[in-house]
Amino acid sequence: MKVKAYTDGACSGNPGPGGWGVYLIAENNVGKIMKEEILYGKNIETTNQIMELTAAIKALESLKRKNVDITIFTDSKYVVDGITKWIFGWLKNDWSTSSKKPVANRLLWERLFDF
Repeated sequence: MKVKAYTDGACSGNPGPGGWGVYLIAENNVGKIMKEEILYGKNIETTNQIMELTAAIKALESLKRKNVDITIFTDSKYVVDGITKWIFGWLKNDWSTSSKKPVANRLLWERLFDF
């Protein structure tokens, strides 16, 4: 089974009230849709970055089985660059940025990286 997860997060003001959403599509090996699911949530006081990260994490957490082939689609350069580039430097530098500051949203990055 293959899963596609379309994720997004946003907030009104930054920080401000915000929300996240995930559209999941599970397909069999020949591409036939077997299941669709929508997940969403909100937070009274949050940031856009937190909502984008939360959407990706919730998509992964929703999987009932391990070793599922999942592709996450996001419009967040922050999430893409963070998980494919920056995180390796953060780990090497004990969760500090190149400018020696603590990584913002570290706990969320750790959750995402654990998958």
